Amino acid sequence: MRSVTYSMGMSLDGYIVGPDGTFDWTPPDPEVFRFWIDEIREVGVHLLGRRLYETMLYWETADQHSSLDDAELEWAALWKPLPKVVFSTTLPAVQGNARLASGGLAEEIERLRAEPGEGEIAIGGATLAAEAAALGLIDEYRPMVYPVLVGGGIPFFPQRERRVDLELVETRTFSSRVVYLRYRVAR
Repeated sequence: MRSVTYSMGMSLDGYIVGPDGTFDWTPPDPEVFRFWIDEIREVGVHLLGRRLYETMLYWETADQHSSLDDAELEWAALWKPLPKVVFSTTLPAVQGNARLASGGLAEEIERLRAEPGEGEIAIGGATLAAEAAALGLIDEYRPMVYPVLVGGGIPFFPQRERRVDLELVETRTFSSRVVYLRYRVAR
């Protein structure tokens, strides 16, 4: 069965964006970016909330920019054809290899898990991940922890009154002091 993974950058105090709505504290790091490229290769379909979808739209046409380096071109080449399911009640349409979700999150994940296919089901966006976590649908949490405290914003981990035991699967520390953590939900 395909795993559902939630992987995003976060501050050490647990936020994916700061109180001002930005994530400028995640400066470009070639080593970390290479890691994200390798990680996206394992994804078979990406589920996104509206805000993350709108942020990632850049990569749908990024390959047309002459200013991109080889790693950015490689990311764009992997991201653009990747099937995406967007959860939004306000977007009238989506672009590229994306579709608007036709059902609820649990129904979409159940359908995707039942379909033949390779690769993980990745979830992006804190709001969508919080819904998936509340439904017990996330199999792995994969925060990329940046060495900064931002003091507030949108939390990586959903705020809920339910305990979830995790098993550490992998850690990696990058030269920029960014730390990747991979936890599997203990069942």
